[in-house]
Amino acid sequence: MLFNFSGFSGQISAAITGSGNGLKKPSFKILKQQEMWQPPKIENIPKTPEGKLILYGRDLIANTAQYLGPKGSVRHISNGMNCQNCHLNAGTKIMGNNYAAVYSTYPKFRARSASQETIIKRISDCFERSLNGSKPDSNSKEMRAMVAYMKWLGKGTAKGETPEGTGLEKLPYLNRSANPENGRIIYKAKCESCHGVNGEGIPNPDKITFIYPPLWGKSSYNDGAGLFRISSFAGYVKNNMPFGANYENKILTDEEAWDLAGFVNSQPRPHKDQKNDWKDITRKPIDFPFAPYADDFSEKQHKLGPFQAIAAAQKQNNK
Repeated sequence: MLFNFSGFSGQISAAITGSGNGLKKPSFKILKQQEMWQPPKIENIPKTPEGKLILYGRDLIANTAQYLGPKGSVRHISNGMNCQNCHLNAGTKIMGNNYAAVYSTYPKFRARSASQETIIKRISDCFERSLNGSKPDSNSKEMRAMVAYMKWLGKGTAKGETPEGTGLEKLPYLNRSANPENGRIIYKAKCESCHGVNGEGIPNPDKITFIYPPLWGKSSYNDGAGLFRISSFAGYVKNNMPFGANYENKILTDEEAWDLAGFVNSQPRPHKDQKNDWKDITRKPIDFPFAPYADDFSEKQHKLGPFQAIAAAQKQNNK
């Protein structure tokens, strides 16, 4: 089994063995299929100029590197990964970091920037962080197409609503730190054959795109990306790996997800200057790995845990 979140299928795969301890409570949540958001059907995209723009936006999300990667046909503004490496199945997979609630909830205030953000700003952040590049021109055809696609995906969601099946699962905190060494053993045994000894991924023969994307190193997401927080990475893989896993068929234990996240996010990757982020440090997420903090816990504990004491202190400070 492989750790794979490349290609239009948007599958993430990994082989995980062993189990940990320290699970505070089970995280499994049984949800009925009819309660979950379902993406609109591609064949229902209108055959109009707007429909063509929506289809182009979908293609940009699925095949970002083809158009905007280091050897892209339009511009060279990203690292060779695709948007759907983080937003599975071109942003349509249930519990796969989909786009169901993007159009319904933006613009909205985000504490990281301490500002009211538009969809354009959110997409720009992804290019600068997850794709370790530069943002597309806000008036470009590419930006307009991606916004049009997200609007179309969310057409059945009322303004202000967030349907079931969006976002990432928030796993319960372990009563121990995430263990990168456990994650290393898992990675070496089951993931290395596809993602490489150094997490570099496997490129397609065209050298433009990846068969299996890099998990760290110069072509992976930088340390300003959302997945660099281990709670996000752990919640992401929990519902999407190994191959065949989904929100109804979770294969990893919580401990395995946390430990693998701890390992992958302890490896070298590009750095992003984040001096303008989190001006109000009291709003920093518990697992944000860079000081300063509004508490006395170390960067290491903020990165790997255990998190319960930090959460308790944050709750007390916010009273």
